[in-house]
Amino acid sequence: MSPLIWYLIAYLVGSIPFGYLIAKFFAGINIKEHGSGNIGATNVLRVLKEKDPIKAKKLAAITLFLDAFKGAFVILVAKMMGVCDAVLWGIAVFAVIGHCFSIYLKLEGGKGVATTAGVLLVLVPKVVIVALIVWFIVAKTIKISSVSSLSAIVVGVFSAYILYPDISIKSYAPLWIIAFIVFYKHKENIFRLMIGKEKRVI
Repeated sequence: MSPLIWYLIAYLVGSIPFGYLIAKFFAGINIKEHGSGNIGATNVLRVLKEKDPIKAKKLAAITLFLDAFKGAFVILVAKMMGVCDAVLWGIAVFAVIGHCFSIYLKLEGGKGVATTAGVLLVLVPKVVIVALIVWFIVAKTIKISSVSSLSAIVVGVFSAYILYPDISIKSYAPLWIIAFIVFYKHKENIFRLMIGKEKRVI
């Protein structure tokens, strides 16, 4: 199958807005109209916990899992069908683009962190382990979702150079592209951090 077809599939699957669907069908809330307007797990938790904290945690956890799974799923299927590593990395990039700029939400979407974790878990799992450790430490100490996510992305990218010195495609460009997309989607968070108005997750 042509790489372009795989990229299209990755984009369409990555575009599935699980946070929006879960909040809509299980809580009756349009998540895009509340909180930060983001469709990711953090906003699902922040918005829904006002109604039902226990339910909010469950739905946020499901959102997180599905956003990560959709990225991993396409790569796993492609890998089983013998797709080469270069195309697999392209699939990873397009899955993240799909989540961040969903065709189902008029090119709006999430921040891409969970989907990034999903695709990288298949391609460079040791990087994800390092990134998760960093995310956990920062999340527990600073308690600002954007800071923990961006810190994990930065450390994850640089750790790839150490953990995968002979990366199969001989290039770290896809990692940098994904990191750039995630940082771009956090531009408002970065601005709020600069002026000291970024909210903490309690």
